[in-house]
Amino acid sequence: MVTSRVVARQGSGLLSVQETSDRAMLRAFLEADRLYSAYALCDLDDREFPRTRWGVATLAGRPTAVVLQYAGYSPQPIFVMGDNSGIEAIMTSVIRPRTAYLAALKENLPGVASRYRIDDGAEMVRMWVDRARFRPVAGPVQRLLPVDVGEVNRLYRLGFASWLPASAIADGLYYGIRAGGQLVAAAGTHVISPAARLAVVGNVMTHADHRGRGYATAVTGAVTEELLRFCDQVVLNVRADNAPALAAYRRLGYETHLLFEERLIHRNTSLLKEWAGALRQMFARKEG
Repeated sequence: MVTSRVVARQGSGLLSVQETSDRAMLRAFLEADRLYSAYALCDLDDREFPRTRWGVATLAGRPTAVVLQYAGYSPQPIFVMGDNSGIEAIMTSVIRPRTAYLAALKENLPGVASRYRIDDGAEMVRMWVDRARFRPVAGPVQRLLPVDVGEVNRLYRLGFASWLPASAIADGLYYGIRAGGQLVAAAGTHVISPAARLAVVGNVMTHADHRGRGYATAVTGAVTEELLRFCDQVVLNVRADNAPALAAYRRLGYETHLLFEERLIHRNTSLLKEWAGALRQMFARKEG
């Protein structure tokens, strides 16, 4: 059982932090900005929730900040939302990865920086579209299946560092374009939530020899159109300095919601403190 910890007094109340699995509370907090928190909202679904850890800060019983840690990747993704004091408290005593890949609003970086060294990183644009704004673009697209994962990974190895499992295509939604029998463009999904009626498009890639032909727009449009059959909004991320991608997504009707930061972070700690912590854990296990 995880108990709350009082970490500071703010005004007439006490700020407390704890780990939580209260999905109703988390959903209510995240819905305050569902487009920014889209990944986190989707992670509340049954399929994704077991891969997550959540920390929450409360003041007078009201949530003021949430931190999400997602397992299965290295470094693990971290998402923060809320007041800096609450974010700092959560990342001091509840969610404390040694290294993580952070998604945060620029104004929330100080809440992380008190406990973590933050690398330089890209400024990102969160874009979104709904059925009323979406403008389809025709193209020679094909639905991709798990059997196509080999082709997809051969394409992605040209620009991505990660490897895509067949389950990502089976559980998600992918479209591609072939030229001369070769897969030259693809787009898919990072996560889909039927419960939140929300999805995140990603893994958009076009072979360098086939760029400038509208293929990225066509495959992204095909994925988006399919998702909007059962989602109210679809979102995606793009680097703020990627003008061609921004133009392609705007052609489909995507609009900018906000700018945010993606940064690699490293916990501030001395080697002596790490050894002391390891020793404490070892002795605790022996005593237990």
